[in-house]
Amino acid sequence: MKISNKLIELLDLDCRIAILTGTGVSAESGVSTFRDPDGLWSRFNPAELASMNGFMSNPELVWSWYNYRREIINSVKPNPGHYALAEMQKLFPYYTLITQNVDRLHQSAGSSNVIELHGNIIDNHCVRCEEPFSNEFDLRSKVVPHCKCGGMIRPSVVWFGEMLPDAAIADAYYAAENCDVFFSIGTSAEVFPAANLPHIARSKGAYVVEINPNQTSLSNYADECLRQPSGIAMPELILQLKVKKI
Repeated sequence: MKISNKLIELLDLDCRIAILTGTGVSAESGVSTFRDPDGLWSRFNPAELASMNGFMSNPELVWSWYNYRREIINSVKPNPGHYALAEMQKLFPYYTLITQNVDRLHQSAGSSNVIELHGNIIDNHCVRCEEPFSNEFDLRSKVVPHCKCGGMIRPSVVWFGEMLPDAAIADAYYAAENCDVFFSIGTSAEVFPAANLPHIARSKGAYVVEINPNQTSLSNYADECLRQPSGIAMPELILQLKVKKI
């Protein structure tokens, strides 16, 4: 689908841009979500694998699942959509990238100051004292590492029933409220509070663009919908901006 002239015109050096990305961007690199069938993991309820109750009830199971996901992330690379977003950051002085993804592929592609709404799967911390845990551990091991205080180590992701990091959600809301153009990329727009962000942006007068091969609950509210994967739409957008000599 063709990128509109209006969008290209809006994207000048003074334009304030906010971008929200979801699992569709990572899926283009081969990262599946916990909702996808993954062999033996498909028989577990996500709440058993992504909640504090599940972790405390069966820490070895949850730790093994997250190690499995880490191995997948270690085996993939950023895709053209990730690289285009990193390139876009270099073009615009007023730019905020917000992600629901926990794989840090945006950072691997060169994006900086990424707002991680759901934390990330790379970092870990203690459930007791909350201190970061940076010791190396074997991804093939089912043994849960322990902190020097004796507490178990957990992934630094936001689990079901947990609040989003205060600073992350505050920064995300600020970006949505103050942007001129808001991009919703590769997300179903159904997971709250992230799903509120494009609507907040629109209520403040922003031009809302959805990039997703599938229609979502946001589609009828977006000012422009590009029915393509981010790995196709975003490089094309960057190309047109460079032709414009932004």
